[in-house]
Amino acid sequence: MRYHLQVTFSYVLDTDVIVAALRSDKGASRQLLLAALNQQFELLLSVPLILEYETVLTRPEHLATCGLSSREVGRVLDDLAAVARPVRLAFRWPTLSDPDDDMVLETATNGSASAIVTFNQRDFASVIKGFRCAAILPATALQQIRSSTP
Repeated sequence: MRYHLQVTFSYVLDTDVIVAALRSDKGASRQLLLAALNQQFELLLSVPLILEYETVLTRPEHLATCGLSSREVGRVLDDLAAVARPVRLAFRWPTLSDPDDDMVLETATNGSASAIVTFNQRDFASVIKGFRCAAILPATALQQIRSSTP
């Protein structure tokens, strides 16, 4: 008898990845967003993080570029919340220069994420080593998911 061990990745998506996914239908960020909605990996979300997504995505410049209304953005976020594993922030580590990055790190750490998916490699690289969590680009996360899918 043959057994197949499926590797499941758990990721926290930084806001910049969600913005890129909605602003362009090309690229790894959009594919990663679709993979999250299709539950090809475990998406981790905390209340502060989803609120950050909403605040940023409903800025007029992002709505204009992505061609969505704030109501449509809300539906996308509702869909993400429906498939995500909620993470309660039990511990806080204010260590990054941007407090919004702290909530991403806190979600990843409290949720035991495999990685934070972000374009902001530089800021996360300085502290991520102490938290047993990688900071990877969307293309890397997508490659990991695809390589683990039978």
